[in-house]
Amino acid sequence: MIADSERDADMLYATGLFVPSPFIYLQKNSQVHLVLSDLEIDRATKHCPDATIHSYSELLARALQDGIRRPNLGHLAALLLRKLRMKRVKVSMTFPHALAETIKKIEPSARLATGQLFPQRAVKTPSECRKIKQILNITQEGLRAGISLIRKAKIKKDGKLYLENHPLTSEYVRSAIHTQISARGGIPCNTIVAGGNQACDPHERGHGPLKANQPIIVDVFPRSESTGYFGDITRTVVKGRASEALRRIYHSVAQAQQKAMDLLRAGVRAQKVHLGVEQIFKTHGFETSQHQGHMQGFFHGTGHGLGLDIHEAPSVGQTSSDTLKAGNVVTVEPGLYYPGTGGVRIEDVVIVGNRRPRKLTDFEQVLEL
Repeated sequence: MIADSERDADMLYATGLFVPSPFIYLQKNSQVHLVLSDLEIDRATKHCPDATIHSYSELLARALQDGIRRPNLGHLAALLLRKLRMKRVKVSMTFPHALAETIKKIEPSARLATGQLFPQRAVKTPSECRKIKQILNITQEGLRAGISLIRKAKIKKDGKLYLENHPLTSEYVRSAIHTQISARGGIPCNTIVAGGNQACDPHERGHGPLKANQPIIVDVFPRSESTGYFGDITRTVVKGRASEALRRIYHSVAQAQQKAMDLLRAGVRAQKVHLGVEQIFKTHGFETSQHQGHMQGFFHGTGHGLGLDIHEAPSVGQTSSDTLKAGNVVTVEPGLYYPGTGGVRIEDVVIVGNRRPRKLTDFEQVLEL
């Protein structure tokens, strides 16, 4: 791998070390080799005691001696392969093309094959589950701060929500969520606070004044500053009274989530879980279709793996080929979206087991505030 571990989950998983600039990771048999700047060597030696640490500056000097002008990490990786007498290595599907070309130019006999580097990431260890639980607790604190503002808001004659005589906006609620998460050691990003028809686009962040008697989707998915693991929880709330149509949608989504929970267990195909959710919606009369150029109904996956990436294996959706394993940590987030009525999504996180899954979230599910 040639990447930084701030953004590359595989690199963080392999090293457990946050490094903001790209560096080289190479594993030969069971021995790990790291090429790092002199700035990072002491820290890496302490955190990765079993790894062989190579100095970036020393390899850079070697490249210059060999007549390489303006050497980059690709050149240094080629020299490392030559030093270790390695002719074939596996790289990820996201390995930088330019660096791969550089390696082949310096070491023509080297062969780079793409593949999944750490498939074991999909099954979480007890330590990883504790780290995910930690960030989920922070996620819940942020969610609680946002929903508390909506609960405290007053409804005025114009149908908007007001807090201390100022319109309550998606931006203000999102800011309160982010402030709480940051104070607890989380890194918030792109939190969704979307009301009314905005909530019918599952990835719409939300903007402008929030209104009474309409659904507001609050989807919070921060990253832990200390561990790099993600949390992900969604609730749908209404300040005031929900319409009868919205209540029907909400209860159907809640039942669909429970159906998914009943099906989630080791050995079950993830696709079966999704199909079970779809069946609940069809039984309740909620069809998925395109209407006036927009999708309506249930048109996203039931869930996804959660860990060092916000979306990772296994996928729980219509086209998933994954079979669930004990130790998978997945979200369960069915939703229904109908413009004119609004959108509803409820999301919790569970650990898959041999029997029923174990919920890592315990935030209340309440529609009307």
